[in-house]
Amino acid sequence: MSCHDLHSHSWVSDGTLSPTALVQRAAAAGVDVLALTDHDDTAGCAEAQAAAAACGIEVLAGVEVSVTWQGMTVHVVGLAIDPAAPALQAGLERLREFRGWRAEEMGRRLAARGIDGAYEGAAALSRGRIISRTHFAHYLVSRGCGKDVRDIFKHYLKRNKPGHVPGQWAALEEAVGWIRAAGGVAVLAHPARYELTSSKLRRLLGEFMECGGEAMEVISGSHTPDDVQAMARHARALGLLASAGSDFHGPENPWVELGRLPPLPEGLTPVWQHWQAARGAA
Repeated sequence: MSCHDLHSHSWVSDGTLSPTALVQRAAAAGVDVLALTDHDDTAGCAEAQAAAAACGIEVLAGVEVSVTWQGMTVHVVGLAIDPAAPALQAGLERLREFRGWRAEEMGRRLAARGIDGAYEGAAALSRGRIISRTHFAHYLVSRGCGKDVRDIFKHYLKRNKPGHVPGQWAALEEAVGWIRAAGGVAVLAHPARYELTSSKLRRLLGEFMECGGEAMEVISGSHTPDDVQAMARHARALGLLASAGSDFHGPENPWVELGRLPPLPEGLTPVWQHWQAARGAA
């Protein structure tokens, strides 16, 4: 059975490996199909696909779009997109501009709490066009502000913490529209992570489908076995395609590894059947 890992990050956003090194690691881990889904940026897709040809695996161009929904941040993954699609690139450019301002504001807020140089430190760790909260977290770990990235997020970067800046991201309808205009499949990323009640998650999924969303991540590196079963029930009930992705960011997070994914629960239609069917019809 083929191994599909449809959620991963390179150093173009907040991962720590180059697109080439990410693909090489995926190939070594036995991944057959990898999606590169950097946050709000597709700049690594061409390099990743070139590396895939040498490694003997398939790489799908993808992206993870930041969305504001009912005052909270959620993420929508786009799979099998055309990275050059104008509407998508215009939307992502807008989000990157906000990310730039947000990073500067995070630096200001942390400085006001006695942590100087956080913006400069995070910027030095960023290799792409995005300075993310993860870059701040790695810098703060190096300063001794916490024992690991999780600890930093908990105490400094989540809501109501000193370095938190509320997001002003795309609307759900916009994000799904950009992905569909780019010929891709819109997937709600790691839905269990949002810690929504079952009824509120159904509301999110319902609105997502009304916008044209077609799939949800049933399996994610942040989902527990119970989460997987709960998300599978939602996918079955709503007729959503099921996706699976590690959400790998780098080898320094050993609890998440490329290709280390359980099989999809029974009774689900894998999202990859969508483009396999399209290819067969072409």
